[in-house]
Amino acid sequence: MTPRLDAIGIVTADLPASLAFYRRLGLDIPAGAESAPHVEVSLPGGGRLMWDTEEIARSLDPGFTPPSGEDRLGLAFLCDSPAEVDAVYGELTGAGHRGHLKPWDADWGQRYAVVLDPDGCAVSLFAPSDA
Repeated sequence: MTPRLDAIGIVTADLPASLAFYRRLGLDIPAGAESAPHVEVSLPGGGRLMWDTEEIARSLDPGFTPPSGEDRLGLAFLCDSPAEVDAVYGELTGAGHRGHLKPWDADWGQRYAVVLDPDGCAVSLFAPSDA
């Protein structure tokens, strides 16, 4: 048997803030999930995205120390058009999330932007430039 990627996990310092951020990106996270120590959602096309609080991570690994700095996890969200990249970036930064790279037309043929989630993880927004 060959292992297959089934889930991506995020350890978060502020579960409600993290869930609110990812809801703004269209993930169907159940109402009331903020009170759970572990949350997971099914992703379109298969797989899961999961959140655990730092306390849960410490209960599994007593030596757990949260990573510091940017790029401890990177996720990328495909948008329908270059205009949607701009709109989603504006909506997220307008809601107080930190923009990391403003939307630009990348050399590789995409409209691209990066915003940071509440834990400082880079979240890319992209669409083909000709979409």
